Amino acid sequence: MVPSRLVVLISGSGSNLQAIIDACNSGEINANIAAVISNKADAYGLERAKQAGIATAVLSHKDFDSREAYDAQLMNVIDTFAPNLVVLAGFMRILTPSLVQKFKGKMLNIHPSLLPKYQGLNTHQRAIDAKDDVHGVSVHFVTEELDGGPVILQAKVPVLVDDTADTLAKRVHAQEHIIYPLVVKWFSEQRLTMEADYAVLDEKQLPAHGAHYPE
Repeated sequence: MVPSRLVVLISGSGSNLQAIIDACNSGEINANIAAVISNKADAYGLERAKQAGIATAVLSHKDFDSREAYDAQLMNVIDTFAPNLVVLAGFMRILTPSLVQKFKGKMLNIHPSLLPKYQGLNTHQRAIDAKDDVHGVSVHFVTEELDGGPVILQAKVPVLVDDTADTLAKRVHAQEHIIYPLVVKWFSEQRLTMEADYAVLDEKQLPAHGAHYPE
């Protein structure tokens, strides 16, 4: 099977990017990362990409007058690398409908909550404030609804009595680095697709909350 071509979008440290780089290098994922694109020139993830010999591009949103103008150019930059899959790995931008539509069914995101709970920001603190027993992370297809696309895979972590947002985030991150490469692997093996409003794995419709890791 021909390896998938990935483009990864980042804004920060790129720890999920590193997990995917490692899984590609080990052969766990049958894919090549064609490029890493960031909206921030100082994102450490760019350094991770360079160390791995991966092409990088910086497209600062501050250079554009509107979200639409930025996303139009971002679309052009992504297109130059002809990806099969676009992976959002801590890309802190709300995408315009035109960009989402172009890569519909070919764009993944990871979100630090058990969707549909806690869409948006500050998810760890919100879980603590709600006195939840369980928190976690979700990988989903990207649609025009923020953090609202079909969920593919979730991992749960317990919320401990003495947790802070930081301690909870660390345990969630550990799960992120397991399940995001796994979902990219499924997509690269052509086992995963998006239908109208749900994900399909191995020709079976996944439930609204996706599959669970570990099953």
